Amino acid sequence: MNWLLVVVGGMTGAPLRYLTDRAVQSRHDSVFPWGTFAVNITGCLILGALTGAALAGATGSHLQLLLGTGLCGALTTYSTFSYETLRLAETGARFYALANVAASVAAGLGAAFLGVMLARAVWG
Repeated sequence: MNWLLVVVGGMTGAPLRYLTDRAVQSRHDSVFPWGTFAVNITGCLILGALTGAALAGATGSHLQLLLGTGLCGALTTYSTFSYETLRLAETGARFYALANVAASVAAGLGAAFLGVMLARAVWG
């Protein structure tokens, strides 16, 4: 049963990542990978909220498998982040490469923290 929850979450997260990435990126005339940035920060927020809910006892392992492992595992992408950052650096857009790393780490941690705080406010 657990593997099915991960599969269902992944089946939702993967197309959601692709569609969100394309929608966000099409609205920006920049080499900065805004689509990947958006899905990764969203995933951090969801995982933070899920963690906060779990710490408050408001969710169980099934929801963590469905949303955390499945949905967020397919929604977020460290490999694409790494690839896009490398491509930026290789094509001479080093400022964007450094900005992508710094902004992704800072915003990702901030989003996870915000998610935990929101969950604590709701269920704490």
